[in-house]
Amino acid sequence: MAHTNQQRKRIRQTEKANVKHTATRSRVATLVKKFEGALAAAKPEQIASAFKVAMGELAKAAQKGAITKGAASRKTSRLAAKAKKVAAKA
Repeated sequence: MAHTNQQRKRIRQTEKANVKHTATRSRVATLVKKFEGALAAAKPEQIASAFKVAMGELAKAAQKGAITKGAASRKTSRLAAKAKKVAAKA
C-alpha cells in the first residue's frame, strides 16, 4: 500500500499509461493480423497497403513507449521478409 503522496501519484500515472499502452499494443496486433490475412489472400496491392499501415503503427507505438524501439524494428523486419517472400513467389 502506498504511504506517500508521491507513491499514490505514481500508481495513478502507471495505471493511466497502462490503459493507453494496452490499447496501442492491441491496435498493433490487429493491424499485423490484417497484414497476415492479406498475405494469405496473396493480393500484392493489399499486402503493400497493409504493410504500410502496420509499419506506421509499429513506429508510432515505439515512439509512444508502448513497445520498445527494438521490438518495433524486429517486427517490421519480419513483416517485410514475409511480404518479400510472397512477392517472390508471385
